[in-house]
Amino acid sequence: MEPFKIHILGCGSALPTLRHNPSSQVVELRGKQFMIDCGEGTQTQMRRSRIGFNKIVAIFISHIHGDHCFGLIGMLSSFGLLGRTMPLAIYAPKDFKPVLDMLLATFCTDFDYEIQFHAVDTTKQQVVYEDRSLTVETIPLKHRVPTCGYLFREKPTLPHIRRDMIDFYRIPTSQINNIKNGASWTDEEGREVPNSRLTTPADPPRSYAYCSDTCYLPDLAARVSGVTCLYHESTYATPDIEKAQKYFHTTAAQAAQVARDAQVERLLLGHYSSKYDNEDVLLEEARQVFEASELSNEGMVVTL
Repeated sequence: MEPFKIHILGCGSALPTLRHNPSSQVVELRGKQFMIDCGEGTQTQMRRSRIGFNKIVAIFISHIHGDHCFGLIGMLSSFGLLGRTMPLAIYAPKDFKPVLDMLLATFCTDFDYEIQFHAVDTTKQQVVYEDRSLTVETIPLKHRVPTCGYLFREKPTLPHIRRDMIDFYRIPTSQINNIKNGASWTDEEGREVPNSRLTTPADPPRSYAYCSDTCYLPDLAARVSGVTCLYHESTYATPDIEKAQKYFHTTAAQAAQVARDAQVERLLLGHYSSKYDNEDVLLEEARQVFEASELSNEGMVVTL
């Protein structure tokens, strides 16, 4: 099974602290790396996590609040200084383009690589990126500005070849791809060997949903139903629910309700308010609703 990893670079909310950086993550699948959000300090966290600057294929921005995009222009500049030539795709709400254009015109005028901007519709759930390995869908969220999450779905892989059967029936290497694609085999005596005897089922496709920032949305569970892992903002604990409602954020218990109702395998909590010196209160609250809840933290690598 190919690695499917999530690197947590920042999981704090608006104010950087000595404990947490603003939001940023890197999703790694089959040799490609995709960034979600790019708050302050992302470059430093990338170096600490040993993530190559030139391996980022695309960047997905959830919304235009500084704690999710203030680190972007500095990183784009560093890409240029490092001699990047591979094009970089940026997916973000349409209102981000004039801001990005102004910053690029001011600070980054001599790049050797192309930036391809793609405006996303934050009101629809639709595929915005696709390659041979995965698709990326937008997830409509509700915050103070147009916001969407992103859902990474691995594409189904082919069945596994049973090496013992290949050796037993002396099947040439040239036929392995045909068998993986469903072909049977005729042995030396003319008997057909069914494909099911030659292969074992493919690994189930994995998926990852990133949901930050948003108020509690009961219908969100249907949009992320059954994902392998859900990252959902948990800015506040329930005693601060009035703040959560005022600023269109979610409590840890509400995040856990989404995970429970969506029947996901695991929940990552994040986007913590700087008011908390210890996020265990958030974890305890979430686990009362959904046991498979975890705290995200800078430097954490989640393997699906």
